[in-house]
Amino acid sequence: MSNTVNACELLQAPAEPRERLPVGGLLALATAGFITLMTETLPAGLLPQMSAGLGVSAALIGQLVTVYALGSLLAAIPLILLTQGWRRRPLLLIAIGGFALVNSVTALSSDYRLILLARLCAGVFAGLLWALLAGYASRMVAPHLQGRAITLAMLGAPLALSVGMPAGTWLGSLLGWRMSFAVMTLLTLALIGWVLVQVPDFPGLRTQKRLSLGRVLTLPGIRPVLFVTFAYVLGHNILYTYIAPFLQPAGLGEQIERVLLVFGLAALLSIWLVGLLIDR
Repeated sequence: MSNTVNACELLQAPAEPRERLPVGGLLALATAGFITLMTETLPAGLLPQMSAGLGVSAALIGQLVTVYALGSLLAAIPLILLTQGWRRRPLLLIAIGGFALVNSVTALSSDYRLILLARLCAGVFAGLLWALLAGYASRMVAPHLQGRAITLAMLGAPLALSVGMPAGTWLGSLLGWRMSFAVMTLLTLALIGWVLVQVPDFPGLRTQKRLSLGRVLTLPGIRPVLFVTFAYVLGHNILYTYIAPFLQPAGLGEQIERVLLVFGLAALLSIWLVGLLIDR
């Protein structure tokens, strides 16, 4: 889904191409991705604690991830199409600020239904943010650096899997699951300041540069890429969401943090290899 919209944004060259990677700004984008994925997956690592704390079954806690994905699915493409003409940094800040709100609700509320609604809204913000990241990073650099810039901006996802999730799960086990979401809110507020200082603003796409959704879907190769992405993410999320009960029969229920660490390190290794080769 985000690939579809990114295809539109990548058509517009950077306003002021840079010959060196603006590492500070790209890492801010990576941190936004980190927060997005952490918000999405934290219920998986904290599933037993959240189930006990909210008085609902583990299956219902798993649905907190499902409705997050549903929010992204339903809202991402319509939102991006509606906001193509908006300036990029204000739109990015709206998406990031949304996570401060929804994680605060999750940390403070004892009402499962309210948390479920907050998670749906979080998915909407996530769909908006993921669709922005790659196009935003590509506009910050010269064309021959775009692959590495996008790779660096997407580094937040594997870091969330390799470091963030084990740390969030450990923190939840030590201080309670609510504290994990409260820390996410504080990190988000700090990121807003970072973006204001390090990430440049860009205009939205001009009317003549915009592509309709139907036109995007006819771009060569886009449909196979979208299908492979959909199939992979579906399988990944089913396993990742219910990793805690999946590990119980194998006697690994007390080692969730280690399993998540291995899972994320494999993702980190793969994105490093892609970063080395992509611009060739």
